[in-house]
Amino acid sequence: MFMDISSEMIHSLLPLFLVGTLGASVALVGLIEGIAEATAAITKVFSGWISDRVGKRKLLAVIGYGLGALTKPVFPLAATPLAIFGARMADRIGKGIRGAPRDALVADITPPAVRGAAFGLRQSLDTIGAFAGPLIAIALMFALAGDIRGVFAWAIVPAVIAVFLLIFGVEEPSRPTGTAPVPLPIRWSEVRTIGAPYWRVVVLGVVFTMARFSEAFLVLRASDLGVTAALVPGVMVAMNLVYAAVSAPAGSLSDRIDRRLILLAGLVVLIVADLILAFASNVAGLLLGVAMWGLHMGLTQGLLAAMVVDVAPARLRGTAFGLFNLATGFALLAASSVAGLLWSTYGASTTFLAGGGFAMLAAIMLAVTIKRLRPTEQR
Repeated sequence: MFMDISSEMIHSLLPLFLVGTLGASVALVGLIEGIAEATAAITKVFSGWISDRVGKRKLLAVIGYGLGALTKPVFPLAATPLAIFGARMADRIGKGIRGAPRDALVADITPPAVRGAAFGLRQSLDTIGAFAGPLIAIALMFALAGDIRGVFAWAIVPAVIAVFLLIFGVEEPSRPTGTAPVPLPIRWSEVRTIGAPYWRVVVLGVVFTMARFSEAFLVLRASDLGVTAALVPGVMVAMNLVYAAVSAPAGSLSDRIDRRLILLAGLVVLIVADLILAFASNVAGLLLGVAMWGLHMGLTQGLLAAMVVDVAPARLRGTAFGLFNLATGFALLAASSVAGLLWSTYGASTTFLAGGGFAMLAAIMLAVTIKRLRPTEQR
């Protein structure tokens, strides 16, 4: 939660800072966001596997969160888009290092009967930080007379708090006796044991990600519709408020019914959100589209993580999360890059209409190819 507060204090203003202050194009913003997320995805493959190998998930999480905190001072000092690009790369490497071990750690300490609820709660706490960050950014923008660099400087504080909480407040469970380590190096024979149901979830996640490019485009859409710089972070507040409110109940509900039904509902909501954002002509339409986007996120993001756990062997959970994040990370690179090019060439409406098209494709795939998933303990 605290790291998300820090990150969103920066990310809710970063697209405007890049375009308005440093002179970057929208296409470059999309490319920076896409490459940064792909970098995180590549890192997650190795961090997840290492956490399976050594059984020390907390150590990797501390390294990842620590690296993220170390990048925060770069943003207020940046003078060129290249500096921002470097900081974003380092920050996403930190995210990549911590992401898969953190999710595997949640799975390690959670009973199967409440797995969806646990991931939903984790997602809610993430998202509480994600809407608190932009709220703090709005307050600081008014207090600092619109000084974006000053807001970035204050973002260092919650990042440091997050690292200290992890070091001193989280205990890692002991590895079960007799658990065989994942062999060194990663072997294809081991990866194949994850099974076909897992790869179906990966394919679904890739198409899903193509439909939901970086939230930086929501910020740019707000600016495009005339929202002032001091209030632009309010877009992320609105989205993440809905996101946080929905994630935990959706995760809990998915423990009682087929998860794919909730995911399908989330895709339908995303299609509606894209259509609203494509044709919005005022702030009311923008806020409605952003709220629908948040609803879609709440219905889907925690569930995708729970679905990975459902179909992956317990001893390969870190690796499974890493491979899933690798695939979806490259999809986000493609999605954000294409979104930026479409925006620069044809305008905002085309960008969101393309996202709606991919959401429709994902909905069709989900309805046709994904079978009812069962926890690995029942396999």
